Amino acid sequence: MTTTDAFDAWKQWHENRVETVSAPYGPLALTGTHWLEDYPEGLLPAIPGRWRADGDAVVLTAAAEDGLTVDGAPFAGEARLTADSGPAAGARVALGERRLVVLIREAVWGVRDFDPVSEARRAFRGIEATPYDPRWSVPGRFTPYGEDRTVRVANADGRERGLGLGGELSFALDGREFTLQVSVEADGSLWAVFADATSGGSSYRFRFLRPAAPDAEGRTTVDLNRAVLPPCAFADHFVCPFPPPGNTLDVAVEAGERNLL
Repeated sequence: MTTTDAFDAWKQWHENRVETVSAPYGPLALTGTHWLEDYPEGLLPAIPGRWRADGDAVVLTAAAEDGLTVDGAPFAGEARLTADSGPAAGARVALGERRLVVLIREAVWGVRDFDPVSEARRAFRGIEATPYDPRWSVPGRFTPYGEDRTVRVANADGRERGLGLGGELSFALDGREFTLQVSVEADGSLWAVFADATSGGSSYRFRFLRPAAPDAEGRTTVDLNRAVLPPCAFADHFVCPFPPPGNTLDVAVEAGERNLL
């Protein structure tokens, strides 16, 4: 691929990212994440009905006048809900245009409130991103650990949770070698949470990187032009993990998404 082709591909990627995050039920629409253990009476802020954890599900109890729908139909009575696994737009429970997403993290149940008329979505002006530069796209090599490891890291909501790691991704920038601990996604692609010398300054305090699945010899491409802001950069109610030990690079990665405009 020529540099011109790579720039055009990056430009399309960036435009798609802006469209995705600003979608009606994208990350900008999240107005609250409520953990049920914090509300023992089952009454969540600005959300009707009663919500309680019951083993492997959440039980929702509501009356017709609460105005909730479940699976697109007006709801009254009791429903047993498992975690919503797809996009927020497809959540089973809704309140008008809002979508109430059931989630679970480390055996703790919660409900997320996505509102397409959120203040953050209305105020959004775009993502500050550095245009494509070929020096930030380099060969990488993935070395699996052999067995998954879990490290405890702080999350953006102030709690500590486990972060699963499947191996290390090594690469070189300007003649220097670097390594990131990475997770392995279900499709084989890699996911890194990292910070660098620009973090908290000219860039957000940390970013995500999602290299393609490595080949049989562990080869992939580390394209820092496609470093992205984590969801918590768009809304305070996400539980993004901070970088694990060793994933703060002592180099200024002046590439990819940097901040909100």
